[in-house]
Amino acid sequence: MCDRVTGSRILLGVPMHPGQLDVTTDLVARLIRSQFPEWIDLPIRAVTSHGTVNALFRIGDELVARFPILPGDPAAVRKELEEEAEAAHRLRAVSPYPTPAPITIGEPGEGYPQPWAIYSWLEGTIAYDVDVAGSTEFAQDLARFVLALRAMPTEGRVFTGSWRGGVLTSQDASVASGLERSRGMIDVDALGRLWADLRTTPRTEPDVWTHRDLMPGNLLVADGRLAGVIDVGTLAVADPAMDLAPAWNLLDARARTAFREAVGSDDAQWRRGMGWSFAQAIGCIWYYVETNPVMSRTAHHTLTELLRVG
Repeated sequence: MCDRVTGSRILLGVPMHPGQLDVTTDLVARLIRSQFPEWIDLPIRAVTSHGTVNALFRIGDELVARFPILPGDPAAVRKELEEEAEAAHRLRAVSPYPTPAPITIGEPGEGYPQPWAIYSWLEGTIAYDVDVAGSTEFAQDLARFVLALRAMPTEGRVFTGSWRGGVLTSQDASVASGLERSRGMIDVDALGRLWADLRTTPRTEPDVWTHRDLMPGNLLVADGRLAGVIDVGTLAVADPAMDLAPAWNLLDARARTAFREAVGSDDAQWRRGMGWSFAQAIGCIWYYVETNPVMSRTAHHTLTELLRVG
């Protein structure tokens, strides 16, 4: 299964996960009315997009409510939302581009069983909807953001957990499953050979701060330049190669070279970046083929590019 943390927006009305929570504009209005009466007169509008773990609703022009659609223990969900807010504050202190500001956390209420969050709304068009694939300037903007994260002090933190960001071989089981489930969609035999080569790429660099989910849907564009980065809940110390993903999920060959030069990746780091992009994409290509075609097509594009350059 795709790791399911690949964007902060959701294509409303299309269930993507078993047991997915249903969130409607009327429900959001009731929760706002009961918990935040200061915003009772602001219009509430659903946000239609291509992410996978949150339903988003604009509150007026400056706020957005984020509702996790995967059911969980309320205490655990609150802890995650608090950690996301901490990450958002940390990122805003160093990012050269706008990132969302956490405003508050809402409580469970009638019709919705767990906490939810409110953030500032950032203007811009997501990179899915703008042709920046060939822009070396946009690639350099991305590199500037990545380098700003890498420069943040880790204060002794190291990567923990099973999600992407530790060693590539930790993804062997999920990659094998994804390859088998993707037969008929892409050349999985060639992909299997590529994964066998990528998975043992060496690493000597320490963990650094990474966004870990630089998908096109999390990159905002204005006038052809990077205008903001959203969905900061996956911010963590991890393999620095994690944030090289736009090289294959978005950029063309010329912009990819500009991105690599600006970031300063050596061969081993670049190959690990290919590996992390592979591990994410092979989980998404089959899982979202019917419920989120944009995510599936992006995964197909990523894997095709990796085969071409691998």
